[in-house]
Amino acid sequence: MVREPAVSGEKPVHWVGSAKKDFLAFPAAVRSEMGYALGVAQYGGKHPQAKPWKGEGPGIFEIVEYHDGDAYRAIYTLRFEDAIYVLHAFQKKSPSGRRTAKGDVQIVRDRLKWLRDEMRLKE
Repeated sequence: MVREPAVSGEKPVHWVGSAKKDFLAFPAAVRSEMGYALGVAQYGGKHPQAKPWKGEGPGIFEIVEYHDGDAYRAIYTLRFEDAIYVLHAFQKKSPSGRRTAKGDVQIVRDRLKWLRDEMRLKE
């Protein structure tokens, strides 16, 4: 279910796959900060915590929040004009330091490919 835009210029947020369920499992403080960052994006802005996601080209961003020594991430795309699509939300648990786990990178790739295919079908 998607809430209709309440204000002119507000893009709706759509959640791909399990992204919303995963996001809702984050601590409340993390959800609040990330939710605010997504709200900024809905009006065409870029929150200071939103950084370009490397590897999939332009228009994909990640929001990173730290809480109690843990890192939480939400990956979203602005590539499509009609809405913001949250592709993945996860707690970073990579054993290789700063690098994001291959499984999480693959989820973003797979969901982005699925979304591209869905958008082509709508044309």
